[in-house]
Amino acid sequence: MQYRRSDYDVTNTVQVSSVNAVRMAVEELFTNTWSGAHLEKLAAAFADFDRLFNGKFPGYFGCDTIYHDLQHTLDDTLAMARLMAGYDRSQAAEQQLGPERALMGLVVALFHDAGYIRQTDDTQHRNGAEFTRTHVGRSAAFLASYLPTIGMAEWVPVATQVVHFTGYEMKFDEIRLDDPLDRKVGHLLGTADMLAQMSDRCYLEKCRDRLYPEFVLGGVAISADERGGLKVLYGSGLDVLRQTPDFFEMTMRTRLEGEFAAAYRYLEPLFGGRNPYMESIEQNIGYLKQVLKTQRWAMLRREPPCFTWEKNPLQNMRTLVIDHLRSAIAAA
Repeated sequence: MQYRRSDYDVTNTVQVSSVNAVRMAVEELFTNTWSGAHLEKLAAAFADFDRLFNGKFPGYFGCDTIYHDLQHTLDDTLAMARLMAGYDRSQAAEQQLGPERALMGLVVALFHDAGYIRQTDDTQHRNGAEFTRTHVGRSAAFLASYLPTIGMAEWVPVATQVVHFTGYEMKFDEIRLDDPLDRKVGHLLGTADMLAQMSDRCYLEKCRDRLYPEFVLGGVAISADERGGLKVLYGSGLDVLRQTPDFFEMTMRTRLEGEFAAAYRYLEPLFGGRNPYMESIEQNIGYLKQVLKTQRWAMLRREPPCFTWEKNPLQNMRTLVIDHLRSAIAAA
């Protein structure tokens, strides 16, 4: 049995660092689920995603966030395609999303983290991670301007709400969607976002080495308190890992099982009743608990590739984090 490769999906069959590989897998699912569907807009969205994340989209730098990189979004988009296909294959006709709504869901998945990408006229920010607290709203703004360019202007009011199911900037009861099927797309999108990242083969190492630096630059790990001192939520990457089991339990309770109504189960029709995403997540959390219990941090030894537009993204991020921490300590 071949070991799962670090930039492949949970089935070890789709290279989720490759735009073309994910596009072909998504197109196959799309055509097998919604026969007669037109794929021109989907192909255009994948091409524009490729340009945006690789620094070739007019007015934008490329992706420079090391946790929320190109692989994360492609993994998310593949999971979203599978969830929507599984959903529609298990529903009566009147409850199905249909090809147009499914296409909208895929485009939102492709650009749900576009808000991390800096614009070329931005002289105030040095890395997209600085938008951690506001990136979902920025992604919505990007979608509002982008969708009309591929002939999907009518979906702007829905897409700019649906994208908020991937973040924490809006409470779910504040997300305004009139059609229950549009809200279902939101549930599937939020589910895909959580499943894709937590089922990543290198999720634990990425939390320690890549998510923590993004939290630092985004003002999540360390922030100023009311007295001008420092409020520390995460003191290190290991701190992130120590809090991950509780985060997973909370996410299962309030999001995956709660607001998203166990939408992750729509994967089961595609995998003969199995759910490889949940299996991988449970394996990751079980392994993490073993590490935490034994304190054998060397068990986390994977060094996965990073897919951004920069040549030395990890070193660049380390430099920025050190500068940020020095400035924060000096200010306090």
